[in-house]
This record gives sequence, C-alpha cells and structure tokens, in this order.
Amino acid sequence: MQLSDSLLSLLDQRAACAGISRSELIRRSLEAHLAADRSAAIDRAIVEGYTRIPSGRRDAWSVAALDESLRDEPW
Repeated sequence: MQLSDSLLSLLDQRAACAGISRSELIRRSLEAHLAADRSAAIDRAIVEGYTRIPSGRRDAWSVAALDESLRDEPW
C-alpha cells in the first residue's frame, strides 16, 4: 500500500498518541470502517423491510411520539 508522506506523518502522530503501532492503527481503522459499512447495510435492510411490510401495530414508542407531536401543535 502506498501512502503519501503527509498521511504517514498523520498516522504516526495518531499512533503515537494512542500508544500503538502504525500497523495497529491502520488495522483498527479498517475494522471500524468495515463495521460501519456493515452496520449501515443492516440499518438499510431493516428500514426497507418495514417500508415494504409495515408491522401493522402500534407500539408504545410511536404512540408516545405521536402524542407529544400533537401536544406541540398550536391548535
């Protein structure tokens, strides 16, 4: 992997502050990035599923949110 001198410098500074090696910092960064992608994909799938097939029942959270929204209306 080729990295610019400025990026290497930033990596080295961050690694030194964290007390870890550059390799460990890169490994952790990649793991976090990939985990965020995986989490976002799961979130999208859940939203798509509920959009396609709504639960059809009211839950306490949505009822409370609706009540609060209506209380805030000026009418």
